[in-house]
Amino acid sequence: MSVILELKDVNKSFGGVQAVKDMSMVLETGELAGLIGPNGAGKTTIFNLVTGVYDVTSGQIEFKGKNINKLKTYQVISLGIARTFQNLRLFAASSVLDNVMTAAQQHYKYTFFEAISHMGRWKSLEKATRDESMELLELVGLADRAEQAAGTLPYGLQRRLEIARAISLRPDLLLLDEPAAGMNADEVEQLNVLIQKIHHDFKLTILLIEHHMDMVMAICPHIFCMNFGAKIAEGSPEEIQSHPEVLKAYLGEEE
Repeated sequence: MSVILELKDVNKSFGGVQAVKDMSMVLETGELAGLIGPNGAGKTTIFNLVTGVYDVTSGQIEFKGKNINKLKTYQVISLGIARTFQNLRLFAASSVLDNVMTAAQQHYKYTFFEAISHMGRWKSLEKATRDESMELLELVGLADRAEQAAGTLPYGLQRRLEIARAISLRPDLLLLDEPAAGMNADEVEQLNVLIQKIHHDFKLTILLIEHHMDMVMAICPHIFCMNFGAKIAEGSPEEIQSHPEVLKAYLGEEE
């Protein structure tokens, strides 16, 4: 397998606080991997560094062998990285379908005149975008709610919509930040199936941050664990579950 994402001794400081410390990790193309750790471990900060939300203090982040340290978020997206967020970022007043189409349209190019006149290539591209978006809504189980305002969906379905939006960007690497947050046990199980289907059908590399340990252990053959901004363990679910530093980190959190 080829390496799709690599972090080399990455550090991130906010003033005098070091949020990420000498973080190194390698994600291979086609993996479905998990990134776990107690609250405040630095997991979301890693996603923000990879996607250009934050600048790296030191170290290097490479995507497909290219240094992406200095890239803006839109440039990272254009390279093939998409993500979801802990806090939903949907257009609440827009329809479910429009939420997906807005993201999907970034792949299509047409002139300003074509757009305002609804003529030529714009018309065919608009249909292609709608068809593609409806297929994604079918995948995540929201096709029958396409015209419903996104903000009126139950929370678990809004999470699914955000995943559909991310996939519509046609990424090679999908970063999922706590996609099961706020879901009940049945919804988490359904999400397990959906993520595995997306991984298989779209041939995506997926890195998943999640606090539902049963979920991560069930679907992620490769897991990274962080605590206090640093990687403390890496391995299979069995290795992670028995790793003394991981046990210490989680037992300490419970105390």
